[in-house]
Amino acid sequence: MKCPYCQQSETKVVDSRLLKEGLSVRRRRKCEACEKRFTTYETIEISMPNIVKLDGRREPYNREKIYSGIEKACQKRPISTDQLERIVENIEKSIVDVSAKEVKTQDIGNIVMMYLRNLDPVAYIRFASVYRKFQDVEEFVNDIKHDEESFSSTMRDA
Repeated sequence: MKCPYCQQSETKVVDSRLLKEGLSVRRRRKCEACEKRFTTYETIEISMPNIVKLDGRREPYNREKIYSGIEKACQKRPISTDQLERIVENIEKSIVDVSAKEVKTQDIGNIVMMYLRNLDPVAYIRFASVYRKFQDVEEFVNDIKHDEESFSSTMRDA
C-alpha cells in the first residue's frame, strides 16, 4: 500500500478492525518513510447482476443510484448515514439473492420499499410516491393500503 503523503510503498499496519458484521476491515497504517498515519478500508467485492430497465435496456448495477434515491427519501428524517449504508448493503444482498445475472428495476424498487417500510414510514411513502408515479391521490392511497395488507399478511405467515 502506497503512502498517500510521500508515495512510498513501505507501510506498516498498526491496527485492524472488522466493520459491518465482518464484511469489511478498517486498517490504520503508518508510513515507514515519513511516519504519517492513514486509514484504509478493505471490502468484499460482489459481482452484481445487470439491471433490466422498464424499456428493456440493460445497464450495469450502480450502487450510487440506490443510495441517492434512499437518501432523498430519508431527507430530514432521524436516520443516520450508518443506517443508510446498512440498508443499501442489505438491498444488495437481496438483489444478488433474486438473480445472479439480471434483475428488473421493478424488483429492486420493491426490495427498497420493503426495507424503507421497516426503517421509516415517511421515507417509505416518499420513495413509493416517486417510484410508482401515481396519477392522483386516490391511486396513491389505494396502493399504500394494498401494500399494508400484503405486508401484514406476509408478517403473519412468517
